[in-house]
Amino acid sequence: MSSAATNITPLNITSIREDFPILHQKVHGKPLIYFDNAATSQKPQLVIDRINQYYTKENSNIHRGTYYLSELASNAYEGARDAIQKQFNAEKREEIIFVRGATEGINLVASSWGRKNLKAGDDVLITGMEHHANIVPWQQICIEKGAKLKVLPVDDNGQIHIDEFESMISEHTKFISVVHVSNGIGSINPVKEMIAIAHKHNIPVLVDGCQAVPHRKIDVQDLDADFYTFSGHKVFGPTGTGILYGKEKFLEDMPPYQMGGDMIKFVSFEHTTFNSLPYKFEAGTPHISGGIGLATAFEYVDSIGRENIEAYENELLHYADEKFNEVDGIRILGNTKNKIPVFSFVVEGTHPFDIGTMLDFEGVAIRTGNHCTQPLMERFGVSASCRASLAFYNTKEEVDNFIIALNKVIKMLK
Repeated sequence: MSSAATNITPLNITSIREDFPILHQKVHGKPLIYFDNAATSQKPQLVIDRINQYYTKENSNIHRGTYYLSELASNAYEGARDAIQKQFNAEKREEIIFVRGATEGINLVASSWGRKNLKAGDDVLITGMEHHANIVPWQQICIEKGAKLKVLPVDDNGQIHIDEFESMISEHTKFISVVHVSNGIGSINPVKEMIAIAHKHNIPVLVDGCQAVPHRKIDVQDLDADFYTFSGHKVFGPTGTGILYGKEKFLEDMPPYQMGGDMIKFVSFEHTTFNSLPYKFEAGTPHISGGIGLATAFEYVDSIGRENIEAYENELLHYADEKFNEVDGIRILGNTKNKIPVFSFVVEGTHPFDIGTMLDFEGVAIRTGNHCTQPLMERFGVSASCRASLAFYNTKEEVDNFIIALNKVIKMLK
């Protein structure tokens, strides 16, 4: 819970749920229980309306036109950048790069920084709980450059240990890329401490914040992160949106990731001069409505209050954790208490896909599979699991009904 506990205002969940039109429907005749928020979150009407406003009243290309609509759209898009800079306490607006999501953000850094700076014999350090999007780009650039990908292990409780982290750093370690919160098991990593240790060795750090941003207030200057990236669709914003924050000194030194319109100042057949930050990394027409919608999503979250959301989600976390005790044969992957309300589980004698399919007929939406974390699943000795992930618009009553449905499905499968 936030240290500002005395300022907590209890959430009016009934009122909040009215803001999310998709929640008020039935699936197979049952009220929808949406427990797949780690994959993507639902969108409040405020975001939907703002996107609709753009397409009905502002739609035009940005940065290129001197006419009214283009200026209107440009101001809205760049205003979104300013709002997101403030949201994350970035020092400069030029440090906020619009991307299609964290996947692109990580690929940008791996391709641009990695291709320029890594060489044979270097190490890149990640953790054993990374999403595939924070494994494969580094794996491939290491193969290309003759570098080595090193992996910090995860313990039986789904945690990493600072002492092990520091012991894995050597003179060969040139970059560290770490997930803030595991999408597979919900564990919160001590990224601020990790960054401080890395910086003692002059090693830059990228943080994958996809699962942290929907649940916590992030201050990139307080973390001292060199890069921080997240996907907008997980934080109640549009799909195909995201942000890469990078310290100016790194972004200035990195070559462009993609080439095209708007990322240039001058082009001839003999020579091209690249644009200044942030546009150097934003080739082509961007997802204009998406960027505007993303800033609106943060506006909505702020209206509820980050501390209030965190406090309520902690209630849901502990409530759901207790309710899982009512399920026979269940095994929760990762037992750390320092986590967000994400539960990956397996049930003895059943297959996760069967559970997920049958829960759908009870109106319950969960995720099944490896959650793009195959190495993490293998660490816990499974090939797949079920995952229930909650958000602040979910309720304890939904948790109760989910447990009832889960017990019903397990009984049928056995």
